[in-house]
Amino acid sequence: MLAQVELKKEAMKAERPENGTPVGAIPVIQAQDVHKYYDLGETKVHALRGVDLTIQPGEFVAIMGSSGSGKSTFMNMLGCLDKPSSGRYILEGTDVSSLDKKQLAAIRNRKLGFVFQGFNLLSRTTALENVELPTLYAQMEKEKRVARAKEVLELVGLGERLDHFPSQLSGGQQQRVAIARALVNRPAILLADEPTGNLDSRTSVEIMQIFQDLNDSGLTIVLVTHEPDIAQFARRTVVFRDGKIRHDDPLKNRPRAADVLKNLPMIDE
Repeated sequence: MLAQVELKKEAMKAERPENGTPVGAIPVIQAQDVHKYYDLGETKVHALRGVDLTIQPGEFVAIMGSSGSGKSTFMNMLGCLDKPSSGRYILEGTDVSSLDKKQLAAIRNRKLGFVFQGFNLLSRTTALENVELPTLYAQMEKEKRVARAKEVLELVGLGERLDHFPSQLSGGQQQRVAIARALVNRPAILLADEPTGNLDSRTSVEIMQIFQDLNDSGLTIVLVTHEPDIAQFARRTVVFRDGKIRHDDPLKNRPRAADVLKNLPMIDE
């Protein structure tokens, strides 16, 4: 069962009204008339067709769409893994559209945390060591690295499994390690790409409880999912089709994952 998440609110919390946006804050994400083309032999694919999107600090946005809709291309751009062919992408006030690879890598390490469907953990490395990895690029002292890694593992309910290897953890526990790794450098934005795709229904809701708690503490989250049951836990849904945003709607009366868990059967890990 998911341990109670003890949020470090003094480190993450921002003053904000009920809609999740701090008063007077600049957007964390601004996509302005973004186009993306791919050349596949003699074929030119227009993957993004003039996308405009603004995400404010403290939002929790679920991006949805069928295969080929453009949502994954857009997520790669948000994560500074790719650049728009035209248009602008502004991250926390910085236009990253024209940055070189080294500058983009620095932005990724400093401002962004990534969680993927595949947990991408090193099999011969403990949970603590896996979480420490991003701090190596931040030139952090060893003691501080270990302390920070322990802190975020406790945050996701794994404080008693620091020395466990991935093979000794369930799928849900491995994903929690991956979430802790994404949080260890205290990013401005958490980007999650199908984070529940390899998990059973109860464990998926447990992961969404962690995301909701993190978002409640002030962290901006952008989640890609094809599952409406997962998207419902966000504050806002953005639906892509044919390279364009077709719907962008706030979610009213969204369920709390903690309440949903009360009505789900237990699954032995």
